[in-house]
Amino acid sequence: MTAGLRVGAVIITMGNRPDDLKALIDSVARQEGDPVDVVVVGQGVRVTGQVPAGVRTVDLPENLGIPGGRNAGIEAFGPGGRDVDVLLFLDDDGLLPRTDTAELCRQAFAEDPELGIISFRIADPDTGVTQRRHVPRLRASDPMRSSRVTTFLGGANAVRTSVFQQVGGLPDAFFYAHEETDLAWRALDAGWCIDYRADMVLHHPTTAPSRHATYHHNVARNRVWLARRNLPALLVPVYLGVWTLLTLVRRPSADALKAWFAGFREGWTADCGPRRPMKWRTVWRLTRLGRPPVI
Repeated sequence: MTAGLRVGAVIITMGNRPDDLKALIDSVARQEGDPVDVVVVGQGVRVTGQVPAGVRTVDLPENLGIPGGRNAGIEAFGPGGRDVDVLLFLDDDGLLPRTDTAELCRQAFAEDPELGIISFRIADPDTGVTQRRHVPRLRASDPMRSSRVTTFLGGANAVRTSVFQQVGGLPDAFFYAHEETDLAWRALDAGWCIDYRADMVLHHPTTAPSRHATYHHNVARNRVWLARRNLPALLVPVYLGVWTLLTLVRRPSADALKAWFAGFREGWTADCGPRRPMKWRTVWRLTRLGRPPVI
């Protein structure tokens, strides 16, 4: 039975895409089954009174970054989101093209009590193409194949709120980049599973992650934080060494490389939050799923 699962949705916005935001909220309202309770979080902007009736709002006095904004949305549903069973996290320039996505989520979580997180397939609304980077596994050539995975996409997913209540929310300090993997690793270490579902789709225009001004800096800093927070000590230099080599092989521009190394340095000098290294059996589990935590 899926009717008993209460579903909410968290949408964060900087207020610069009002038409896209309204279209997304309308697509959530069209979902079949019980209504989805929507909370819109304004990142340093006022959204109260700017969204359709019935949509709840949180007006943050400043932009807290992606994880901070989403954490505020989670808490709008009670501590750890406990007022609902499942939360959808959707980018404000996305759209749910199907009307059964919420019901598919209810069904998936009801049928598999170990399922903690679902990663949706992101597709361009005009071409239908799913970028390789939007398939959260190493073998990403077939985006239409659903599978168990080791991480998920931040702006197109569903999370059982029991996960937040057990392992905590997203890491606020990351601001942007790799916050999903941090949560994913903690969830997997606690025994939860993560699925990539090709039939659960979010339409989102094709963009490059490097469009964000702090992209290269944050990617490097947060890689270091991710390792320092979550990996057994023996794997920290291996993981960071692999990613340093991959970065150099991609031959970034001089400015990008300068930002990357500045972020890498900050990752070692700045506080990354509590260190809770995953169990070795979790390392083996990640390896069996096709992505050992050194790649």
